[in-house]
Amino acid sequence: MGGPLSGVRVVEIVGIGPGPFAAMMLSDMGAEVLRVDRASAVRPGATPAEPPKDVLARGRRSIGVDLKHPDGVQTVLRLVESADALIEGYRPGVAERLGIGPEDCLARNPRLVYGRMTGWGQDGPYAHAAGHDINYIALAGALDPIGRAGQAPVPPLNLIGDFGGGGLLLAFGIACALVERAGSGRGQVVDAAMVDGAAVLTSFIHGLRAMGVWGDERGTNLLDTGTHFYDVYETADARYVSIGSIEPQFYAELLRLSGLEGQDVPAQMDRSQWGAMKERLASVFRTKTRDEWCRIMEGTDVCFAPVLSMGEAPGHPHNRHRQTFVEVAGVPQPAPAPRFSRTPGSIAGPPPHVGQHTDEALGDWGLSPEEVAKLQLEAVQYHHRYICLLQLEDYAAVVRDAERNLAVFEFVNKHADSEDMAWSLQQFQPQLLMILTRARAAQALQTQDYTLAIQLVEEGLEKIRSFFRENGRVDIADQTG
Repeated sequence: MGGPLSGVRVVEIVGIGPGPFAAMMLSDMGAEVLRVDRASAVRPGATPAEPPKDVLARGRRSIGVDLKHPDGVQTVLRLVESADALIEGYRPGVAERLGIGPEDCLARNPRLVYGRMTGWGQDGPYAHAAGHDINYIALAGALDPIGRAGQAPVPPLNLIGDFGGGGLLLAFGIACALVERAGSGRGQVVDAAMVDGAAVLTSFIHGLRAMGVWGDERGTNLLDTGTHFYDVYETADARYVSIGSIEPQFYAELLRLSGLEGQDVPAQMDRSQWGAMKERLASVFRTKTRDEWCRIMEGTDVCFAPVLSMGEAPGHPHNRHRQTFVEVAGVPQPAPAPRFSRTPGSIAGPPPHVGQHTDEALGDWGLSPEEVAKLQLEAVQYHHRYICLLQLEDYAAVVRDAERNLAVFEFVNKHADSEDMAWSLQQFQPQLLMILTRARAAQALQTQDYTLAIQLVEEGLEKIRSFFRENGRVDIADQTG
């Protein structure tokens, strides 16, 4: 049985950070997510046996589409017709200018849930400004409280804005909209802004402020390293342990196992003594290594855990027991979460190469062979530019790619005779034949077979001349040489 979102189809317009994370979360839960990558990013010769290591791209198929070309836009709109949701992360207005905005997509499919991921939101004074996680959480008031007393705020990686308040918020919003659609039959737009999501994550702290138990001075409160019983401490081997003994019974256990029980210790909530007690505990924890403290405190009610590096975390016994981390294509990574009793999530596969599944995926999503072939024709110009940039160093890859695309041309010749298809052939097939000729000749030169190289060049030029003659361009054929 598939995950809880099995049967849900999502079109993901490629982006960075929070958008791919939202798509990964939906894919992990069983949704079929089709990643629409840029045609210009397609690289010839990429082998599925050596997938990329971009964990956020796992579990999806990828197609290469040029959204600056009308046919690329129409391809996305065709996909939308059979999709349940779409994810895009452009600045406000960009999707509309491309022709794949909410109005265009919902006109094709009124049941579509259109997910928009931005930093500042779709409107407001900052809406069109550039930004990153650190800026969004700063404006939301989520950055200022994080840090130690008397020091600057400390950015918590990009976990709050990009992921907790961004991608996860978008995935939640899409899931909510899909549930609502089951009753109304109508789709809608989900405006997920990282500044909004980061603000939502501070709700608990806002409540504490309203109660008068949280001050705005950084590093002086219950949960921001202000206390001695909620902090990290360095151990004898320059590693760290975490302590969260907030409740009285847990604090009593901390005193007992640290050896401070029975000594002259002030009341736990005596703020005037928090600094002094922090120094005492720091001295205690420096007397033993992290592993020694684990043997003393792990599994107790101290509220204790070792501070593990990202490399160490997958190997911890608890994480191994829970299978919190898995390995996909040789890359350790977090497993899908949360857990479901009947319909567990799973990782559908490793990250794809850009455009790896263009033919098969578009066919599966309902595009005709002719539509798929036409899209492939548009991508040839990007292959040509890429090959030129490489200066034909990987000749075998060039030959493989050129032969594959020539097969596409052959298909088009047999199955389509419209003027625009003929124009595409006249634009790109001679270029592709020239690329193939140069690559084959270069292979021969690598083995110092000069006779073969000359022969291959002559054969290639004759094929190009024949193409122009067959398409009524004798003038160009006569000039080819």
